[in-house]
Amino acid sequence: MTSRDETEALSVAGEPSGALERHSSGEVSTKRHSSGEVSTKRPGAVDTAEEPSPDARPQTRDLETSLSGEAATAPDTASGGGSDDGDDDAAAHGGGRRRRPLRTSLIALAAITVAAAAGVAATGTIGGDGGDSGSSAPSGPPATAKVERTTLTDTETVDGNLGYGDATTVQAPASSSGTGEGQSGQGQSGQGQSGQSDQSGQGSSAAGSAGDGIVTWVPEEGRRIERGDTVYRVDQQRIPLLYGSFPLYRTLQSGSEGDDVEMLEKNLRALGYKGFTVDDTYNSATAEAVKEWQDDLNREETGTVAAGDAVVADGARRVADVKTSPGAALSGNILSWTGTERIVGVDLDVQFEDLVEKGTEVTVELPDNTTVQAEVTDIGTPSTSQGDDSADGSGSGSGDSGSGDSDDKATLPVELTVKDQKGLGRYQAAAVQVTLKAESRKDVLVVPVSALVAQRGGGYAVEVVTPDGTEYRPVKLGMFADSRVEVSGKGIKEGTVVGVPK
Repeated sequence: MTSRDETEALSVAGEPSGALERHSSGEVSTKRHSSGEVSTKRPGAVDTAEEPSPDARPQTRDLETSLSGEAATAPDTASGGGSDDGDDDAAAHGGGRRRRPLRTSLIALAAITVAAAAGVAATGTIGGDGGDSGSSAPSGPPATAKVERTTLTDTETVDGNLGYGDATTVQAPASSSGTGEGQSGQGQSGQGQSGQSDQSGQGSSAAGSAGDGIVTWVPEEGRRIERGDTVYRVDQQRIPLLYGSFPLYRTLQSGSEGDDVEMLEKNLRALGYKGFTVDDTYNSATAEAVKEWQDDLNREETGTVAAGDAVVADGARRVADVKTSPGAALSGNILSWTGTERIVGVDLDVQFEDLVEKGTEVTVELPDNTTVQAEVTDIGTPSTSQGDDSADGSGSGSGDSGSGDSDDKATLPVELTVKDQKGLGRYQAAAVQVTLKAESRKDVLVVPVSALVAQRGGGYAVEVVTPDGTEYRPVKLGMFADSRVEVSGKGIKEGTVVGVPK
C-alpha cells in the first residue's frame, strides 16, 4: 500500500506544468505559472525587489560580445537598476573629467557577466525543467561580503622605460676661425647641453680641425662627472666641466661684461675660489681667481678664459658612450653623456593626456614587482612616433617605444622623476609599468563586482542577506576600480551583507 507521502511525491513528479506547493509553516512556497515564471516568496514577507530572471542573466555569448566590443552598452536605469558608467553620479560629485574610453567599460561589463554567471552556477537560480524538488534549493549564497565605505580610485596602466634620459654629444672645439667677441686663436670646446641630442650646446656643426691637439685621456663609460672634474684631456691639458645653461662662446678677460661672466664667477665660487664679487663684470679680482684655478689645473696662468677651456652642462653628467680614444686628433664627437639620475620615460597615448600634468604622482612597477613613487617633471609635445633616433638608451624621448606598429600613432612624451633612487635597485635600464590615477571618489559605498546580479529589463541588484533569508535589492552603479564597484540604493549601507560567488 502506497503511503500518503509517496503518493504526493508521485503526483509532483508527474505534473509537468502544474503548481508545486509546500504548506508547512515557515517554508518557502514555490509556484510555476503558465508562462513558466517562478515566483519565490516567504509567508508574510514583503517583496522588496523583483528576483533576477534567468532570461536577464548574462550568458557566455554576452561575455564574448562585451569583450569583442560589438555591443558593450550600459544597463538601462529606468527600472531602478542604475547605470554602470556613473556619469550622473560623477556630475553630482563635481567630476568634469571624462571617463576612460571603451576599454574600461568593457572590462567592467565583462567582470559583471562573469560574476552573474558564477552566481547562477553557485545558487542554482537558473533551473531546469522542474525536475528538481524545492528541498534541493540552497538556503543562502555560497559566500558573502560586506558593503564597505572607502575611497575608490580608478587607474590606467601604461608602458614606460627606465633609463638615464636622452644622451647629448660633446664635440671637439670648433675651428680656430671663431667669430665671437674677443675670440682668441684657440678653438672652442664642444658643449654638451641637456635635451639637445647629438649636437654641441654651441649649436655649431663645425668640428675641430686636425692639428688642434691630440686627445690624451677620455673617461670610461658609466663615469660620473661633476663640476670641476675633467671631461677629457688634450695634450695633457685638463678640460673641466662647468655648470650653466649655455656654453662659453668667447674669450673672457678683464673688461668683459655679460651673463657668461656671471656664470663663470658662480662656478669659481662653487669650486672654492674667493676674493671677487659674483656679478656680470670681469675685473682684476676675477682674473686673480682665474689664475688660481688655472694653477690647480696645471695650466698656464693667463687670467683669461677661452671658449675651449671648459665644457658647460646643466649639471653632473654620466658618460654613456666614448666616441674617440687617446692618440686621436681632437676632432668630431668625443663622447656622449646623460644625466646622473635614473628617470622613467613614457610615450603616452594622447587619449590619456588629461591624466598627467607637472607634479602628478604616479606608481612605477619594476620587473621584480617592487614599486616606487615617481613624479611627472616634464611633458613634451604630442607627435607621431617615427622610431627612436636617440644616441643612447634613455626611455624618455618621444620616439617609438618598440611596438613596431605605431608609425602613425600620436604619443605624448612624458618624463618621470624618481626621488628614491635606491628603490630602483641595480636596474640601469628596464621596461616598467606606470600606473596613472584616472579618477578618485571619496567616501563611497562599494561591493565586489562579483556581487552584482543582472535584473530583468536592465539594471543590477545585489543579494542582501537578512535575518529572515535573502532578498534582491536594486542598486545604482558608480565607478569601477580594482575589482570593486560603487553602489547606492534603498537599504544599502555600510556593513550590509551581500552574497558573492564562492
